[in-house]
Amino acid sequence: MDDSAADTRVEWREWGPDAFAVAGRTGKPVLLSLSATWCTHCHEMDETTYSEPRIAANVNDGFVPVRVDVDRHPRVGERYNMGGFPSTVFLTPGGEVLTGAGYLGPDGMRQVIDSVRQMWDAKGAAAGSVPRSVQGNDTPAGELSDGIEGRMVGQLRAAYDETAGGWGTDAKFPMPRTIEFALKREREQALRSLNAVSANLLDDYAGGFYRYATESDWSGIQYEKVLDTNAAILRAFANGYLYTGGDEYREPAERTLEFLTTTLWTGEAFAGSQSAGASAEHYALDPTERDEAGEPSVDDTVFADWNAVAVDALLTFHAYTDDERARQYAERALEHLREHLIDGDRVVHYRDGEETGERGLLADHARVVAALARAHQVLGADTLSLAERLADYVLEDLQSAGSFTDGPASGPALLDRPLRPLDANVEFADALLTLHALTGENRYYDAARDAVEAFAGASDRFGPRVAHYATVAARLQRGSLTIAVADDAGSDLHRAALRMADHEKVVVPNDAGDEFERGNAYVLTDGGPSEAAATPDELGDLVADHAR
Repeated sequence: MDDSAADTRVEWREWGPDAFAVAGRTGKPVLLSLSATWCTHCHEMDETTYSEPRIAANVNDGFVPVRVDVDRHPRVGERYNMGGFPSTVFLTPGGEVLTGAGYLGPDGMRQVIDSVRQMWDAKGAAAGSVPRSVQGNDTPAGELSDGIEGRMVGQLRAAYDETAGGWGTDAKFPMPRTIEFALKREREQALRSLNAVSANLLDDYAGGFYRYATESDWSGIQYEKVLDTNAAILRAFANGYLYTGGDEYREPAERTLEFLTTTLWTGEAFAGSQSAGASAEHYALDPTERDEAGEPSVDDTVFADWNAVAVDALLTFHAYTDDERARQYAERALEHLREHLIDGDRVVHYRDGEETGERGLLADHARVVAALARAHQVLGADTLSLAERLADYVLEDLQSAGSFTDGPASGPALLDRPLRPLDANVEFADALLTLHALTGENRYYDAARDAVEAFAGASDRFGPRVAHYATVAARLQRGSLTIAVADDAGSDLHRAALRMADHEKVVVPNDAGDEFERGNAYVLTDGGPSEAAATPDELGDLVADHAR
């Protein structure tokens, strides 16, 4: 439990079966507080609401208060999130939802406490309900078609902010996956959005990107810096650089690399986040004043999925630029993942001393498999057998009715009910398609297609935030550019393959297939390999012919 929660007057319990057993034995509802170490509004609620003596007394007397760090317990966050953090959720002793809200000031909390008490006195546990996402309903299955990609392009055009850049008319998030989808399909929107993200969310002093802006003109900056967001933005800028060669895209990636490898580097891997600090005024200080004030605190928890995104991003940047620092830190973080956060065929979400996170979460496996696949493509690393082992666990243990559940169906409250998150299904399907291209194993392609089809019936309602779904649907419909290089990783021909202007491509290094001649590269299609290319220029011509 972080210091912010410990400093309140509430007698918080850790998430676990004991807390719900106490609620059942005493006949009290549970007050579940979902928080994060980087979350400014969470700390504000601790300071203003949970530290108010009468509110704390009412909570301690009438409820079983439970505090959950959503970074450490993502499955709890997925099931009980009320639209952001903090989330304040009142539960029955069985984990069903009575009611919930986001941030609550003292007056709002008093009103909600009174309302919940009246509800509980009148109906008891019968007032609880199970969120629709875990009611066991089937996913909205449908058939894949080229229309999915086309509709998403239409969504981007309709939602694009011609004045400020980015998509939407409310809060502005960096949306790196959406930018990557647009780089191949609406490039001007993608590049202008990268420019807006750089101009408004990049910390010019310390590097790294802030989390988001509350207003459509990119004002109202929320100054938290979270690892997975920063890593994904770095990768998006690297991909922008791939298409343009422009320093305006390379330099923000380099500044983010600097932030990751200094502020967030623990000595072995990447820390989870940096808080926003005490006030927004901190970020308006000049460099000397910021030096004297010191930088905000860092949560040095090493999360498997977030570190995997960082490995993927740094190796992508290295592939396009030969940046040695990116390669070295990616290799060190990947080694930490392999040694400390992979247990047999399961990824461990985090380790912190003797405290260990859940094993076998879908998002962890999706991102680690993608990072292992990237390491093989860029470095020629011997990572495919491990990637297959981790992927096969998901196929065997988490696949259900075509899609994948978010983890093992076990744990207190609603954790024993299956949840099929769209984002994690899409990320895993994307990783499976790459693994199929690298290994030739059709079970990965088939599982990816099943997972994407499991949500296709709702694809006409997907907005720009889930553009990654359309990316993977397009890969399934048309295939990905795949280049086999019968040469060593790091050779001129291999480096040229990595720099072909298609960030969705797959590069197979050291391919010693019987039909390949050493020292050549080939574009692979359903009809077989292309003619050989012996030089980077010849390979460029082959790729251009393939694009036609």
